[in-house]
Amino acid sequence: MADPRRRADLVLHNANVLTLNERRPRAEAVAVRSGRIALVGSNADVSSVRSAGALSIDCAGQTLVPGFVDAHVHLMAYAASLVAVDCRPQSASSIRALQDALRARAAATPPGQWVRGAGYDELALAEGRHPTRWDLDEAVPHHPVRLGHRSGHACVLNSAAMDRVGLGSGAVEPPGATMSRDLESGEPDGLLLEPDAFLAGRIPPLPGDEMDRGLREADRRLVSMGITSLHDAGPSTSPAHWDAFKRLKDAGRLAPRLTAMAGAPHLDELLRRGLGHGSGDSGLRLSHAKIMLTASSGRLHPPADEMAALVERAHEAGFPVAVHAVEAEAVDAAVDALLAARESRPDGPKDRIEHCSECPPAVLDKLAAADVMVVTQPSFIYHGGGRYLSEATDAVRPWLYPIGSLRRAGVEVALSSDAPVVEPDPLTGIYAAVARRAASGETVAWRERVSAREALWMHTMGGARASGSAARIGSIEAGKLADLVLLDRDPTRVDPDEIPDIQPMLTLIGGSVLFQR
Repeated sequence: MADPRRRADLVLHNANVLTLNERRPRAEAVAVRSGRIALVGSNADVSSVRSAGALSIDCAGQTLVPGFVDAHVHLMAYAASLVAVDCRPQSASSIRALQDALRARAAATPPGQWVRGAGYDELALAEGRHPTRWDLDEAVPHHPVRLGHRSGHACVLNSAAMDRVGLGSGAVEPPGATMSRDLESGEPDGLLLEPDAFLAGRIPPLPGDEMDRGLREADRRLVSMGITSLHDAGPSTSPAHWDAFKRLKDAGRLAPRLTAMAGAPHLDELLRRGLGHGSGDSGLRLSHAKIMLTASSGRLHPPADEMAALVERAHEAGFPVAVHAVEAEAVDAAVDALLAARESRPDGPKDRIEHCSECPPAVLDKLAAADVMVVTQPSFIYHGGGRYLSEATDAVRPWLYPIGSLRRAGVEVALSSDAPVVEPDPLTGIYAAVARRAASGETVAWRERVSAREALWMHTMGGARASGSAARIGSIEAGKLADLVLLDRDPTRVDPDEIPDIQPMLTLIGGSVLFQR
């Protein structure tokens, strides 16, 4: 007779279980005990270990998969975007519409307080250009305004905001950012590229009640999409940021497990607090050191020698690194720095390159030799494929988000959303990786497609491996945490065009049902 102390307290049966475990790819039932998977097998197998008072969930033939891992998000920015003025293309299709939306928010905001908008896309606006500070001044003259671009790498400030952050008349180029100017007058026009490091501390945080509202909505959306684990990719995580994440988790205000990247400039502070790589627990862990490497201004920032020193310092401190690199030049420079630092890389998860949006063959060959992971965002193909095709050169166009080539070269890939750039819907990302099709109908680099099963792996086990958590999450195996999602259809057995319509029906984290449709 089975030991009653070892019996399951939860069983899910009559399911199409996609385990992502190569030793047993499919099953029909799962037993859970004390938040961990106890048994994966047939209905009969699971029935034999069920306790008398166990919760039993009949999955009615629907598909059970591991909980989705979003391996690159910006949690606080996502929460803030949910309470900002919605300036996404579907909500504001012209500068006049942006002005109206911002004006309405300003009317309900005390004078002098910040008005924040998020998600505009200049190519989706009727005027086909970025708004300027003068456009924002016309609508909101008495409040400082920050209007965030959908990419997360640009914003527009009105004149009041520019004065507040020290970019008023006569201001010089802000360090680490690029300030756009009117072509005739030479005056700053309010558009800033890569502004976050400069603006940090110059723009006050959201009021507590607004951030609380945004976090509640973010948590609800994430769990409803089947996301059970997140990697926060903020480049500025310091002890204060870690404390904020810990308060969030301790208060039960964020259900998904959270892996926070360490800000490379803050490694010494973190280490003095006893926070090294892997600190924390299964609910909140500290992982890779995040390094920003950009080429959007036409030059690498930081330069190659500084980049190499940042990687070396992180490795000496025991942290693998996650390097933000979008353009081919930046990816190439990141790979060079990682190759040079291979000998110093600490044990544990591989170094990572975040985004890798452009990766032609010569760069791909070097990347494969570097033995790193790539964390990328196929959802961008869906949401902005037409833009990529119109802006990319003939040389780059075939190598946009080259997921198939990365896989064929032996590079491990994890999928992510980069929310709030796009909504963190894993099924949209899986669809884009498989179909390579934009919402507007264009096909983007078709030869870079992967199978639905591969894409599902990248959004589950791939994400787990990217953070060094594969022993605990990412597949449905005995001993792992019971982070599970029930889908109404099997993404590996439907036409790719049906994948975006698949619905999460149930989300469990640690064996607890946190969402049910």
